[in-house]
Amino acid sequence: MTPIIGAGFLGIEHFTPPWDVFFLPLFNLLVLFYRLPFFDFALAIIVFTVVIRTVLAPLFVRQIRSQKEMQRMQPLIREVQRKHKGNRQKVSEETMALYKEHGVNPAAGCLPVILQLPILFALYQALIRASGIIQGFRPDSGNQAAFDVLQAQNLVTAVEGRTDWYEIAVNGACNLPEFNQLPQFLPLNCQLIDPIKLTQPVDTTIGWLLGLDLAQIDTVFALPLFGGFALSLLAVIAAVLQFVQVKMTSPRPNPEDPTSSMTSTMTYTFPLLTIVWGGIFPSGLILYWIVYTGYLVVQQYLIMGWGNLFPLFGWSPAWAHAPEADAAPAPRPKRVETTDAPAETPQPANPRAPASGGNRSNPRPANRKQGNAKKRGRKR
Repeated sequence: MTPIIGAGFLGIEHFTPPWDVFFLPLFNLLVLFYRLPFFDFALAIIVFTVVIRTVLAPLFVRQIRSQKEMQRMQPLIREVQRKHKGNRQKVSEETMALYKEHGVNPAAGCLPVILQLPILFALYQALIRASGIIQGFRPDSGNQAAFDVLQAQNLVTAVEGRTDWYEIAVNGACNLPEFNQLPQFLPLNCQLIDPIKLTQPVDTTIGWLLGLDLAQIDTVFALPLFGGFALSLLAVIAAVLQFVQVKMTSPRPNPEDPTSSMTSTMTYTFPLLTIVWGGIFPSGLILYWIVYTGYLVVQQYLIMGWGNLFPLFGWSPAWAHAPEADAAPAPRPKRVETTDAPAETPQPANPRAPASGGNRSNPRPANRKQGNAKKRGRKR
């Protein structure tokens, strides 16, 4: 099975299961977009993100709808918390019973997040390998021998002016045993299919982004701060979009809910982490995160409107409607059945009233019959 889906398939000369089963399709897809006419590496990342996001859309739509339903259930959950205040175990039991009764799975949003993590890691590896530059590598006693062999075969070349930067070859031997220790130095074409094999490393410098190198940390749209760390404008944009995305789906603050403070903290923590990552990871990864989060914000808006985004720091625009959670809370089906049962069989106020099948437009004939009966009674 491995030779069919791995080494030797459409020109792929190196395959290491199980990681390459996931990594190689993404790597080849990214390079494929890069090889399209009039495309550069930035456009390749943008189109790559939209395609991946569209393929995974059904999973994320299910996640958003589950979050929307949980928002609509907040009044019922608050009522449970008020009723059993101080009894966390009872609150937890009743809350889970509510979720089960309304068909809501609180863990439904975990799968898209789990799927997103390996995609991020694979894209990070694709950015590094496509650029053809390995940064911050220093051989040690465990891999020095393997590194020397790769250097002797001109598969690794030191970058001038850098003590720990090395350039990867585009072509070369693909199945050397040394790659088991140092897979990051594998030649580019070893994992690309024939139609998109490269003749030179990918050009990661983008002219319309003022010469930004997507394989490096952002230094073009960045403000140096301290200790070599720089505040990237790209990371700030990604953080703002992530804050909007999380705030739209976060429940409103509830002092009686023990998880409310944790949710509120996460709303601000993750965007701050994104800003920090902007000074650590390649700018191409931050560009991916901007497009990915922007796509998700638009998708959430189409499904649930602005959600709980407003009021934002006390400001609520006139064009932002109130969320459905406050306007129409989800009713409990069981209670509706008990309250509606008597209404389905109303009792007539006057047992002597004529049947509904009679002539309602002119009830006089019935009165005349009663009058005739009385007259006949007098005659008798």
